[in-house]
Amino acid sequence: MSLKGVELQIAIPKTFDAGKVAEQLQQQSSVNQANAQAASERQLEKNRETVTKSQNTSETVLEDSKQEREKQERNKREKREKEMKETKHPFKGNLVDFSG
Repeated sequence: MSLKGVELQIAIPKTFDAGKVAEQLQQQSSVNQANAQAASERQLEKNRETVTKSQNTSETVLEDSKQEREKQERNKREKREKEMKETKHPFKGNLVDFSG
């Protein structure tokens, strides 16, 4: 089974084309793998930031509850002071002695 000159003129360029296609497939697989790795790294970074943000949120909630407690204590203190001012002393200021 020998090849004639005309058949070789067609077969040789097709061999080069087939080689180029095979090389492109190999490069495409490496490019796909690199893209998958980059996407994985982006997702990992996003997950890290999400965890950090949720930790900051929990700290904010703690600060808010602390501020709320301080506000309640301040209100109680002001209320006590107001009651102390309004409370009348049992004998001071009730009687005026004009006989004097």
